[in-house]
Amino acid sequence: MLKLDFHPAGRHFLQIPGPSPVPDRILRAMSYPTIDHRGPEFGELGLEVLEGIKKIFKTQHPVVIYPASGTGAWEAALSNTLSPGDQVLMFETGHFATLWKKMAEKLGLRPEFLGLPGIEGWRRGVQPQMIEERLRADAQHALKAVCVVHNETSTGVTSDIAAVRRAIDAAGHPALLLVDTISGLACADYRHDEWGVDVTVSGSQKGLMLPPGISFNAISPKAMAANQHAKLPRSFWDWPEIVEMNKAGYWPYTPNTNLLYGLHEAIEMILGEGLDNVFARHERLAEATRRAVRAWGLDIQCADPAVYSPVLTGVMMPEGVDADAVRKLIYERFDMSLGTGLGKMKGRMFRIGHLGDCNDLTLLATLAGCEMGLRLAGVPVRESGMPAAMEWLSQAPNTRGLKAVA
Repeated sequence: MLKLDFHPAGRHFLQIPGPSPVPDRILRAMSYPTIDHRGPEFGELGLEVLEGIKKIFKTQHPVVIYPASGTGAWEAALSNTLSPGDQVLMFETGHFATLWKKMAEKLGLRPEFLGLPGIEGWRRGVQPQMIEERLRADAQHALKAVCVVHNETSTGVTSDIAAVRRAIDAAGHPALLLVDTISGLACADYRHDEWGVDVTVSGSQKGLMLPPGISFNAISPKAMAANQHAKLPRSFWDWPEIVEMNKAGYWPYTPNTNLLYGLHEAIEMILGEGLDNVFARHERLAEATRRAVRAWGLDIQCADPAVYSPVLTGVMMPEGVDADAVRKLIYERFDMSLGTGLGKMKGRMFRIGHLGDCNDLTLLATLAGCEMGLRLAGVPVRESGMPAAMEWLSQAPNTRGLKAVA
C-alpha cells in the first residue's frame, strides 16, 4: 500500500526531466475555489491565459488548450491536419519521437521513419539535410507532413527547428511542419511564427512548472486551412469549435479550471522573469551540469555539443554498470529522483533534469547527490564535479534580478 503520509526530513528532490517541481505560487493559485466555467469571471481568466500563452509560444495565432496530457496534443495535431492513409515523414531522435510514430500508425497514417542508424540516432538531433533530400525525392508530394521533436526528453538533444523549416523550403515542398516541444517550451528558445511551424505541441508539466493535465496546439493559418480537408475522425480534439468559443474565453466542454488558475500564475512568473532570462538561466544550469559530468569522467548522452539540451543532461554509465541500480541507490539514500533511460537507452544512462523551478543551489545539491550516489555504487569517478560546477556558477552571468525585456 502506498504510504502517502511518509514525509522524510527536508524536501524530495524531483530532478527528472518532467513533471518538474511545482512552485508554491502555482500550488496556491490552484487551491482557489472552483468557479462556474460559464460565468463572467471564468471568461476573463480564459481570455488572459489564451493571450498569455501566445507570448510563450511566440505566436500571433491561436493556441488551443486541452484538458489532456501531451499525448493528447500529439493526437490533436495529427487528427486535425491529416487524412487516413496519408504519408508523413518523421525523424527518429529518441523514445518520444518513436512513440509519436507509433501513434501515427494507430491512427491509420503511413509514417516513414528517417534517422541515423542504431544508437547514433539517439545521440544526435534531427538532420535537416536528410529531410531535404527525402522531400526533393518526393516529386508527387505524397508526404503531407514532417514531424520532429524539438527537445527529445529521452536523450537530452535539442534539434534546430529553424533549420528543418529551411530544409522544407529549400526542397520546395508543401508539407506541413509539426513539432513536439513538450519539454522545450519555456526552457529553450522556441519561435512558432518565426520558424514557420504549422502545429506546435506542448504540455504543462515541464517548463511551465504545472502538474500534468494541460496540453497545447499552437496553430498556423496553413494548419487551420488543412483542418478543413483533413478526414481523420475527431470530435474532442477538433480545433474550429474550440477556437470559436475561445474568442470569449470559454471552451465547448468543461475545462480544467484549477489548472488554468495555475497556468495563469505560471505565465505571470515566466513573463515576469523574462523569456530571454529564463532561457539564459536554463543554459547556465545545463552547462554547470555538463562540466560536472565531464569532471566525473563520464560521457554525456548527447554526442553533439551544438545541440546540447538546456532542459536535461543524459549521463552515460560505464560498460557493465546498471544505471537504474544507481538511480535506485540515489533515491533510497538521498531522497532524489532522476530520470531513467528509455527505449534503446534503458539501463545505460540516467537523466538529470534542470528545468523549471530550479536555481544554482538546487542544482548544486542535485549534483552532490549524484556524485555521492555514483561513488557509493562503485562507479569510477575521475574527480569531483562540484568544483567545476561551482566555478562556472560563480563566474557565469546570472540573470537573477534582471528586469524582463518587453
